[in-house]
Amino acid sequence: MSTYSIKDLEKLSGIKAHTLRIWEKRYNLLDPERTDTNIRLYSDEDLKRLLNVSLLSNNGMKISKIAELSDNELVNKVRSIENEDIQNKKKVADLVESMLGVDGFAFQNLFDQYVEELGFEETLNSVIYPFLERVGILWLTDEVEPGQEHFITHIVRNKIISAIEQLPKPESDKKAILFLPENEFHELGLLYFYYLIKKKGVNVFYLGQSVPAEQVALLSKKLKPNWVISYSIIKKKGEIESLFNRMEDIKADGVYFLENKYQNGWKIEYPSWVSRFTDKEDMVAQVG
Repeated sequence: MSTYSIKDLEKLSGIKAHTLRIWEKRYNLLDPERTDTNIRLYSDEDLKRLLNVSLLSNNGMKISKIAELSDNELVNKVRSIENEDIQNKKKVADLVESMLGVDGFAFQNLFDQYVEELGFEETLNSVIYPFLERVGILWLTDEVEPGQEHFITHIVRNKIISAIEQLPKPESDKKAILFLPENEFHELGLLYFYYLIKKKGVNVFYLGQSVPAEQVALLSKKLKPNWVISYSIIKKKGEIESLFNRMEDIKADGVYFLENKYQNGWKIEYPSWVSRFTDKEDMVAQVG
C-alpha cells in the first residue's frame, strides 16, 4: 500500500492542498493518518475516494452533498454520470490508480473492459492517450516511480503492438519514419502514432527509442520518406534546439515534432523545415 502527502494528492487530483484541508476540517471528507510531527499521510483508499470526489465536483455536485456519501454511494454516483467526458476521466483515474498500486491484473481488466465498451481505437483516443499524457505529467513532477511506469506501460505497449500487427499491410507508397531522440525512452505515444498512421495506409518505419539524429538522417536518404515524426518529454529547450541542428540532413517532405504543453511555454525556435504539432489530431491531419 502506498502513502501520499497532501502535495501528492494535490498533483494527482488537481484539488489544491488548501482546499483539501478545508474539506477535511469542514466536512470530514478524508481522515488521514498523521506522523509524530503532525504531517498528513494518505492511503490508496484516500486517493481513490478523492479522485471520485473530484469527478463529482467537476460535474457540478456540491461538496457538502458529496461528503455525505459513503464510499459505495460515491462510486455508484460517479457511475451514474452520463457526461461522456467525465466518464472518460473516471476511466483515466482508474488506470492511474492501478498503475500507482502496481496492479497489472486490474489494469489489464480495465483496458479490456474499455475496449469491449468503446472499441479499440476509441479506447486509445478517449482513455489511453489522456492516460499517457497524465503519466507524462506525473513523471515530470516525480509523482510516479520509474518502476511503476515501466510495469504498466509494458502492458499498454503490448496491447498497441498487437493492434498494429492486426492492421492490413499499407497499399500506398507513402512512408513515414518515427523515432525518439537519444536518451528518450517514453515510446508509448510514438507507438500510438504508429497505429494511427498505419491505419491511414502509410508505410511506417518505426525506429523506436533513443535514436541518434544522424542515423535517422542516413536512413532518410535511403528511404526518402514523406514524413519524419518525433517528440521528447525529457529534453530541455536548448537540447531540443540542438536536436534540430543535428537533424538538418534529414531528407523528407515534412519533419514534424510534437510540442507538449510544458514545452509550449518555452518558445522553442523551430527551423523553417520543422513543423510543430500539439496533439494527435493535428498530427493525423498532417500525415496520410
